[in-house]
Amino acid sequence: MTVRRRWITVLYLSLFLAGLTPQLGYSQTRNPQPASIPAARVPAPVQGTPTTATIKANQAYTLPPEKLAKAITLSRIRHILALVSTLWGLAVLWILLAAHAISGLAGWAERLLKRRWLAGLLFFALFLIITTLTSLPLDIYGEHVSLQYGISVQSWGGWIGDQAKGLGLGVLFGAPIMLLFNWIVRKWPRRFWLGLWVATLPLLVLSIFVAPLLAPIFNKFEPLQKTDPGLVTELEKVVARTGTDIPPSRMFLMKASLKTNGLNAYVSGMGATKQIVVWDTTAGRVPNDEILFIFAHETGHYVLHHIPKQLAGMAVFLFFLYWGCAWFAGWLARRFGERWRADGLGSRTGFIVLLFAISIASFFLDPISNTFSRYFEHQADVYGQEAIHGIVADPQKTAVAAFNSLGQAWLEDPNPSPFIEFWMYNHPSVQSRANFALHYDPWANGGHGKYFDH
Repeated sequence: MTVRRRWITVLYLSLFLAGLTPQLGYSQTRNPQPASIPAARVPAPVQGTPTTATIKANQAYTLPPEKLAKAITLSRIRHILALVSTLWGLAVLWILLAAHAISGLAGWAERLLKRRWLAGLLFFALFLIITTLTSLPLDIYGEHVSLQYGISVQSWGGWIGDQAKGLGLGVLFGAPIMLLFNWIVRKWPRRFWLGLWVATLPLLVLSIFVAPLLAPIFNKFEPLQKTDPGLVTELEKVVARTGTDIPPSRMFLMKASLKTNGLNAYVSGMGATKQIVVWDTTAGRVPNDEILFIFAHETGHYVLHHIPKQLAGMAVFLFFLYWGCAWFAGWLARRFGERWRADGLGSRTGFIVLLFAISIASFFLDPISNTFSRYFEHQADVYGQEAIHGIVADPQKTAVAAFNSLGQAWLEDPNPSPFIEFWMYNHPSVQSRANFALHYDPWANGGHGKYFDH
């Protein structure tokens, strides 16, 4: 999330880093509104939200009539905007290539700076700036919708500032990374896809490690022990049960209310950077039991080794993606190279052709990565519900109430299209998660859980 979360291709890894605030707790689609968004007040509890005390046995995820209408409309806007943004990004690359803007920019940079690597840094920096600016109208509309529906409460000045920070980090990290990848393509024209794959793997690990270090650029944090010591005590119960090594010194409250009305709590980082983050819109707005479930869900991603598993899966995925796109980009260069003035994939223009090919392939392969993501999210839901067994009075009611709180805060559609969920959702729908939680009771009749015996 860049200030919204998106992964077009790892060549945009730096843009990914610029807004890498994990949203594992609630995220469904690549929503157009900023996801690490922040605001100036903590709203009152959502009216009609089921609580752990009022949920009935036959309820799952529900919305009051006025919120239901808003959620359906907002979800349609999100989905359309996500699709349009992707297609527009591809169209922009095509237009820049066809209009000779890429080749012209590359030639200008080389005439201005005699050293090839400096010219390359300038070219890729300007390329990132241009492509970011071309997507700005859609981003602005997405933020407008988010404000209109009460999800975002950030000022336009603050939003523009976040966009500028994201772009700055994107240029700072992205230009050198793209220059490196361009050099690999030029150095090994026949096996460049293998070199790109090898270079990408450590960058993926690095992106997870540095995420908590970059988060303060966009949001304010303070020790949770200072603001809510009672919640820290409760969280430590989950930490002890799950065996995760996260001391109170690495538990933080994020001032999300400076930008959003949404709810969330998450775990991010790895090793020395691993930390717990609770949004201030969540602490005090929903019962601590629900926060414990959200946190236990996030902990499940670590205990169940989802990060290394996803990295391994992504490594396999990227191996074949790069291999296939090397052929696809080569075909594009042969078919349109003269028209686009692309002198081989190792040239600056040719490298953008490769980026174009990867972007197209990534769009059509998105459902595959989302399917794996939904599977891991379901596992984390199961783990989270089991982890709070014995800590909260009723894990089923707590989990269902948490999903209702999250869904209502973010205005998630209770009944999304199965096709939309398959193609665009990186989490199961809130409805399916709540329905599962409502009926999941492995301890009934003396049984035991999948991950915990008691």
